[in-house]
Amino acid sequence: MYRRTFIKNTALVTALGIVVPETFAAPKAKNKLPKWKGFNLLDFFSPDPKPDRRLTVEEHFKWMHDWGFDFVRLPMAYPSYIKFDRSKNITPAEVYNIDEPSVEKIEKLVFLAHKYNMHVSLNLHRAPGYCVNAGFHEPYNLWTDHEALNAFCFHWNMWAKRFKNTSSKLISFDLLNEPSLREDMNDQLSKRSSVPGAIYRKVAIAASEAIRKENPKHLIIADGNDVGSTVIPEITDLDIGQSCRGYHPGVISHYKAPWANKDPEHLPDPKWPGQVGNQYLSREMLEKYYKPWIDLVNQGVGVHCGECGSWNKTPHDVFLAWFGDVLDILSSNGIGFSLWEFIGDFGVLDSKRTDVAYEDFHGHKLDRKLLNLMLKY
Repeated sequence: MYRRTFIKNTALVTALGIVVPETFAAPKAKNKLPKWKGFNLLDFFSPDPKPDRRLTVEEHFKWMHDWGFDFVRLPMAYPSYIKFDRSKNITPAEVYNIDEPSVEKIEKLVFLAHKYNMHVSLNLHRAPGYCVNAGFHEPYNLWTDHEALNAFCFHWNMWAKRFKNTSSKLISFDLLNEPSLREDMNDQLSKRSSVPGAIYRKVAIAASEAIRKENPKHLIIADGNDVGSTVIPEITDLDIGQSCRGYHPGVISHYKAPWANKDPEHLPDPKWPGQVGNQYLSREMLEKYYKPWIDLVNQGVGVHCGECGSWNKTPHDVFLAWFGDVLDILSSNGIGFSLWEFIGDFGVLDSKRTDVAYEDFHGHKLDRKLLNLMLKY
């Protein structure tokens, strides 16, 4: 272990027999990514956006800014901004049919966030050939089909060109939400595994080149492997940040969530800390989980937590106790975070929890305890 001391004359230290305590560890590396904190905005999250979906308006950015937040992540489904026959499965040719009015809506939202000094991270939540959620037919597989990779790079080049002259202080490009390798891209229940490192590297390099062709200073981020949970050692030599998740363990963050549990109504009650089912949940388990990400920071790679939070069925006191530990571990290591979401089941507004004393806030229900916890870090 390296040691830190204010005595510079090491020969004198040795001669005097001074023992430098092990606790004086070398200073941690500074995170290459800013310690942003904020929210995911779901305006363009759905591949089939509905006219009545909740939209982010300027007033929302004002609230975020006034509270002290400086970051928003925009998870986008590429079908939300292309033209295709929605009565049929999308074809490879249609993937390239950019719908200008839809792209302009996204662009307008980005610039609206910039008005309030918010950094915006554009993310392809659904990319040509991959999404962590099935349910919308993909015509090919991003990890195995060169045609899909070409389309992926086409989309990122288009976005990079849109924001060619925007500073990296205000815009970043989060390549792909929660990558994994699934046997069938269109079957949510098909077997899932890690993306082979060499393949992930190939895709990351191709997309990065497509982005930096427009501006070599563009900031790029890659979500962790295994749906965002594990570091990607194969790309640490590249000028790319990495994004972790704040959902561990899932028995807390996704308690009773039907999309994450086979039998959501028959689960052990969550506790933090405490015994839940066959495992003991504690801060120690979180420290072990985040150690590879902290090590990554100390290696000189930028790290940010792109998504975190808990669905609204987790008891509020349990959620806050667990989330406080998550944020404390991340924050104490210079890692920022982004709650999934701003308004909605995971959010600080209108989460529809049944055990919260909400505060009326401009026509919304504000979870003040959650907000205060986030502001603490």
